[in-house]
Amino acid sequence: MEDEGVMPKSIDQLLAEARARIERVEPGDLAAEQAAGALVVDTRPSEQRERDGDLPGAVCIDRNVLEWRLDPASPDRIEATGYDRRIIVVCNEGYSSSLAAATLRELGLHRAADLAGGFQAWTRSGQAPQALG
Repeated sequence: MEDEGVMPKSIDQLLAEARARIERVEPGDLAAEQAAGALVVDTRPSEQRERDGDLPGAVCIDRNVLEWRLDPASPDRIEATGYDRRIIVVCNEGYSSSLAAATLRELGLHRAADLAGGFQAWTRSGQAPQALG
């Protein structure tokens, strides 16, 4: 059943709206963010991590439980220690991470950001270790 008066949006519209609300970290800046205390969260599926390699220093959290694991108010949290923590979400190409970071901001994690271009852009920037496979 559709809500009357609610106009559907395309995924491109949702992505543009999400990115308008978040900061995007450039791949070359990720190490400095980590050194400054940012929590980097890799949401790539295990198959992609096994194929392409790990992101050093990142915490791996499945996308389907991300909000529960990072919401400081959630009894299921594992890493979020407060709403002021800098969190940088990383996916494979920087699309789902933008949507995830926007959702984290809605939860009050006002410093949530994502990695522009995702793990693949980070790899192309020369920052990445050799793939494990």
